[in-house]
Amino acid sequence: MVGYMENQMAVVVRFRAIEQYRLLTGMLVIPDFRGRGLGHELMCYCSQHVLAEGDYCFAYQHLEGFYAQHGFKTVDCQELPNSLKGLYDRYTRTKALVPMKYLVSESSLGM
Repeated sequence: MVGYMENQMAVVVRFRAIEQYRLLTGMLVIPDFRGRGLGHELMCYCSQHVLAEGDYCFAYQHLEGFYAQHGFKTVDCQELPNSLKGLYDRYTRTKALVPMKYLVSESSLGM
């Protein structure tokens, strides 16, 4: 999913289906467009139109609060489904990530 501003790609988010689960695998606000709230706007859109109960993300530690604002709740890695746990274990060999699960009841749809 891509957002444009001034006829240029400004923000992008990617989801990957893994078995019956979906993982938010990456989000980027292009540096020239940072600080304008575009990441929050895109996540609000995703909360309303894309994300579903039980979607997951592996957030960088410094972005845990950002994703929490948009309905993701930190979970223990042992709570991950096996197909996602294997990925999480592999990814965390080289970087520190926080496993998070999307919960509609946690979502701030009014943002």
